[in-house]
Amino acid sequence: MPGRITAADVSSLGLRRGVWECTWRCPAPPPRVALTLEGRTVALAQLTPEDEGSWRASARIPPETLSDGAQTYVLVADDGDGTEDPRPGATRLAHLPLLAGEALADDLRAEIDLLRAEMDLLKRELRRLATG
Repeated sequence: MPGRITAADVSSLGLRRGVWECTWRCPAPPPRVALTLEGRTVALAQLTPEDEGSWRASARIPPETLSDGAQTYVLVADDGDGTEDPRPGATRLAHLPLLAGEALADDLRAEIDLLRAEMDLLKRELRRLATG
């Protein structure tokens, strides 16, 4: 993927009015930056240049994906098309755990949700490697 970036290059700017924004430094943007939830693409991020070699991704959190409990949205970069699910080899850029509804005693659920999202990406990649 041109302009290969890593999660270490990404800085989250936070969530405002339902839009999650991140920035990173990279010579060229990836072909696609997608917002995922539970391994499924739920939205595409809008990419805009900032300074030379710096990019901003803005992803609107779809209201229909919000529900009570802990959810972890993951921003991934790949060479996919449209809203198809992330392709094998997608780069995980950042994650955004959200807690909604009844107050949770601690954020252990959010951490477990993040682990599940990462396991989904890992399983998909291992299946791709196993099938050749």
